[in-house]
Amino acid sequence: MPFRQPGRPKPPRPPDSSAPQTHRGATPVGKPWRLVLRTPQQTHRLGQCVGTLLRGGEVVALFGELGTGKTSLVRGMADGLLADSAAVSSPTFTLIHEYRGRLPLIHTDLYRLTTSQLEDTGLGDYLDGHTVVAIEWAERWTEGLPADRLEVHLAHRQPAARQALLTATGPLSTRLLAELRTSLSRRRPTRVVRRTRVQSSRPRRASH
Repeated sequence: MPFRQPGRPKPPRPPDSSAPQTHRGATPVGKPWRLVLRTPQQTHRLGQCVGTLLRGGEVVALFGELGTGKTSLVRGMADGLLADSAAVSSPTFTLIHEYRGRLPLIHTDLYRLTTSQLEDTGLGDYLDGHTVVAIEWAERWTEGLPADRLEVHLAHRQPAARQALLTATGPLSTRLLAELRTSLSRRRPTRVVRRTRVQSSRPRRASH
């Protein structure tokens, strides 16, 4: 065992590149939640579960490369809000899409916008405490992102699978993430082992 002189501080540990990180300016509340989404349907169902738990005013900030399922997750959110999910598409050319369901849902994609263009979008007007806002490529809105948001970082894992890292940064998102974990854990299928009766191969005695 290596000797260390008393009173000398331990050398600092190198940063763990695999540790979950929030976008700059955000303070994580509690422990992030990591999920593996093995099919596009599971990504949709995750969004659907988020949508059913929304109460209004939540911001869902989506991060990830092209093709990681950001729009699919928003489509699921629309389903959970009882909005027309079939109408949900990536708003690359029309900056802001609005969908009406149990709550109003604003869906925006900031992929093609510069910082100066973001100032003229009026996106901040939708942060009214009632509207749900889903933001793809949220990292481009550095100054405008609210302090309280649910961050969803999506990444490629396998050809069809995705990894999702969910982080809450305030009271609204903390409540949402806690209820989401509870809801999905209840829906997780339980393995059932069926017992079959093994009959004895010993021949029965004839009754007299």
